[in-house]
Amino acid sequence: MVYERVAALLAWAGIIDRQRLDRTVELSWPRIVTGFAIMSKQTVDLALVGWAVGSAAVAGLAYAYAYWTLAKFVGIGLAGGAVALVSQNYGGDETGRASLVVKQGVWIALAIVLPVVAVYALFAEPLIGVLGSEPGPIGHGVTYLVIVAPALAFEYLNLLMSRTYAGVSDTFTPMVVRATGGVLNILLSVAFVVAGMGVVGVALGTLVSTAVVTVVLGWGVLGGSYPVPGMQASPVTFEVGGPQIDTELGRQLLTVSAPLIARGIGEMAIIFPLLWIAGVFGPVVVAAFEIGRRVRDLLISFSWGFSTASSTLVGQELGGGDETEAAAYGGAITRLSLVVHALAAAVVVLAAPWVAELFVSRPAELAQATVFVRVSAVAAVLLGANGAIVGALRGAGDTNWPFVATVVGQYGVALPVAAVGLVTPLGVAGLYGALVLGAGVPILINAWRYRSGRWKVVSREYRPSGH
Repeated sequence: MVYERVAALLAWAGIIDRQRLDRTVELSWPRIVTGFAIMSKQTVDLALVGWAVGSAAVAGLAYAYAYWTLAKFVGIGLAGGAVALVSQNYGGDETGRASLVVKQGVWIALAIVLPVVAVYALFAEPLIGVLGSEPGPIGHGVTYLVIVAPALAFEYLNLLMSRTYAGVSDTFTPMVVRATGGVLNILLSVAFVVAGMGVVGVALGTLVSTAVVTVVLGWGVLGGSYPVPGMQASPVTFEVGGPQIDTELGRQLLTVSAPLIARGIGEMAIIFPLLWIAGVFGPVVVAAFEIGRRVRDLLISFSWGFSTASSTLVGQELGGGDETEAAAYGGAITRLSLVVHALAAAVVVLAAPWVAELFVSRPAELAQATVFVRVSAVAAVLLGANGAIVGALRGAGDTNWPFVATVVGQYGVALPVAAVGLVTPLGVAGLYGALVLGAGVPILINAWRYRSGRWKVVSREYRPSGH
């Protein structure tokens, strides 16, 4: 009954009609649940070490998370390219070709991530030392990064497999697996921290749970069935036998993924100078900055669903040759994402003091964290709507403009604003401005690109023949 009323209200307001809402919700809600489960892992870890160890540990995890997330966004970019090609080929009834896309993705993912794992494990101390100078945060950051580095290899495969499922309109199966993995991570982290293991404990929780998710999700992508109702083997599978390399598909995957990877690197690399700037103001500001970012990332878990739904539905409609319906889905999902994120952010802004208390307890820490939580909530609205637009462009294979938008927003606007705070009375407020502008400028650029309609032309290069 509540869903019926909400659906009617959204249709009346011109946000999204009932038919498109049903398909969007069907695809997005499992990804939203997955996003909350995954994002809550690091959020809970941050809260645990904040209470068990202190703000120095929170700052240390902030440094380590920067490297983890930078590498992860490369994997997200590769998986984003895969979902575009899988959805278009699957929508065009080319299941065998879609399976070959998955196989190319696996080999490319491993070729990228294994050297990164080695570098992080062997050179954690100098890497963390780039971001700070105080021994406490550095020590905690090194410990965390060394232990979780191998988990990146599992995470790359998880991303690729979950996007494969999304490309065939099944977001329920990966939701169950990855959400369960998120709960396992939290339970392990709590148990290890209670046992007195501190930062080591939360790192081990991440490593073990990520490996378990890889095994379980991989079973379905290899064609295995699950005993849980609603979970199913992927119709697009990784075939152990047969050809291992397809140069045309490999080239297409890299062509579509490269701008997404570059965008991910650009989007995340900004965190390094921002953390360094925060470090100039001390560990309390670093901790508050990271708390704000964790809350923001938890909020934009909604975007996990809307972005994936946008990519999948736009890609499938384009694969079937219906550009008008593809455009209708892209616009409707973007409007829906904006409304949902605005409502969620409003709640967080009002509850910011209580949210901050989940991570820190001292008055100075609480005051700073409260402001960063509120600013980050505002940024989440912009990031959430932008995610849906980028999803539509990604579904079309038009991945260059989101990269350009990220570079301009982060490095042309956000970073200079933050840096000004170092040499003017603006101070820490420069970081507030960087968070909002870094999200606001890209959505303006991507929205302009979407409204131009050029992404439809780009998509024609990647569709199955005849579509």
